[in-house]
Amino acid sequence: MTKKWFRIGMVSVFLFSLALRFWGLERFNTLVFDEVYFAKFGNNYLTHTPFFNAHPPLSQYMIGIGIWIGSHIPFWHDTVNGLTGSLRSPWTYRWFNALTGSFIPLVVAAIAYHLSYRRSFAILAGLFTACDGIFLVESRYALSNIYIVIFGLLGHWFLLLALDNQNRRRSFWLVFAGIAFGASVGTKWNGLWFLSGAYLIWIAAWVIHLIHSFLNSKLFFTYPSLKESGISSQESAVSSQQSAVSSQELSVSTYSPPSPPSPSSPSSPSSPSSPSSPSSPSSSSSETPLQNLTQLNIFHMLFYLGIIPALIYSIIWIPHLQLDKTYGFIAVHQQILKFHLQLGGNSPNVHPYCAAWYKWPLMTRPMAYYYQTAESITEPLPVMGPPLPANAGQVIYDVHAMGNPFLWWFGVAAMLFLVGMLVSQPVISWVKEKRFSVPATLGVDTWIALYLVINYAANLLPWVKVTRCVFIYHYMCAVVFIFLAIAWFVDQCLRSYYQQLRALGVTITFIILAAFIFWMPIYLGLPLSPHDYKLRMWFNSWI
Repeated sequence: MTKKWFRIGMVSVFLFSLALRFWGLERFNTLVFDEVYFAKFGNNYLTHTPFFNAHPPLSQYMIGIGIWIGSHIPFWHDTVNGLTGSLRSPWTYRWFNALTGSFIPLVVAAIAYHLSYRRSFAILAGLFTACDGIFLVESRYALSNIYIVIFGLLGHWFLLLALDNQNRRRSFWLVFAGIAFGASVGTKWNGLWFLSGAYLIWIAAWVIHLIHSFLNSKLFFTYPSLKESGISSQESAVSSQQSAVSSQELSVSTYSPPSPPSPSSPSSPSSPSSPSSPSSPSSSSSETPLQNLTQLNIFHMLFYLGIIPALIYSIIWIPHLQLDKTYGFIAVHQQILKFHLQLGGNSPNVHPYCAAWYKWPLMTRPMAYYYQTAESITEPLPVMGPPLPANAGQVIYDVHAMGNPFLWWFGVAAMLFLVGMLVSQPVISWVKEKRFSVPATLGVDTWIALYLVINYAANLLPWVKVTRCVFIYHYMCAVVFIFLAIAWFVDQCLRSYYQQLRALGVTITFIILAAFIFWMPIYLGLPLSPHDYKLRMWFNSWI
């Protein structure tokens, strides 16, 4: 893929995301789902109305900025309401989220590109992210979750840019990474998991480096030729033998005898003459910034990804604490923690859409943000009051916070494939060599697998210990790495030597696109007949 077509592709993905998020943004002239909190809170900052905020305030600042800018634009005010505390058009408290959410596919694509330098991987990652339902829904209303995600992803992108540079440019990007991670935590506390993922991949890189160094030294002292040469008495021989062992080990680790490609793996190499072959030395995909993780020391991590995020998080609270002086900085955090602990467990008695963490990956319990019925499509859009009885309404308006089912399901399978790939490597080395070994340098795809698995686990597993009522939108921070996983898998299929694997990659892509189009009416709140609505509710737990 040339740079020209890559740029055209990315612009197309962005315009596609932008159009879907802004089309019919004023459709429901009311407060949808948690807009009853976040839209009101954003307006409270403009009217200087004190209030208790159960989350860090950054997303409400952003919504408030959007309201202020939108109220000064002399159009898109055909419908207004006073539900935020002031007379506002729904467009004013939604447009900034729609614009911000449109950039998320681009940031995901940027991460994919800087992980591998493969444009096809980046295009697929951006396209799949643009074809997800829950990100579309969250972007079209004055909610907060897209800000956690975009700031967390920006932190990871800036970290990759830092690893790809040296000296002052590295420090420059590390500062921006710290700011972005701090902003993610300043939106909701679970933004901290993005930062923990960065720490965990750094720790993993150092562990691999130290294990390899240890095994290298052990191999040197037990190498048979060293014992036979009486090397302990000859320093010059030590030097020559060490050089020979190191070069031989490097040769073994970077070369493997030719063998027929296995059809069981999507990463089977292309033909040797193919310029896109992952094993080609001239291919730009032979490197990844993740290989430079061990160039970051403990000072880099503690200062740039410790002190700076903490400082940014503290600064974010200043405007809110000046507005509401009921609690100080420490006391307000105690009140927030108390509030969340009192929400109760994952039981329908607490909230009908409570869904424990293990229900998220397979999307067994999505969430209705808005549901109303009308007699006909010509009637005004229903915005207030209970819905009509089931047998009376002929038109259903439903906004469902639900992902693209096939994107999520295929993504989980791809993530499991990456886990298997990581686990199989040491197992195979143990079976073949009867000892645990680590290659001198990990392959690019191994690094990508490690990065995606660690960050997915970092954003999902902390919820295992959470006993309060949680919802499917809490999975948004983790599911972006699912999108990257399926994009990587499809990219490997499309680059494969085997026609069957290339066909598999194309098939998966078209199924994901078709599923997005099929479920789009419940993402956008378009009118549906009862039959068409039930056609999209495949399981009773979805309703």
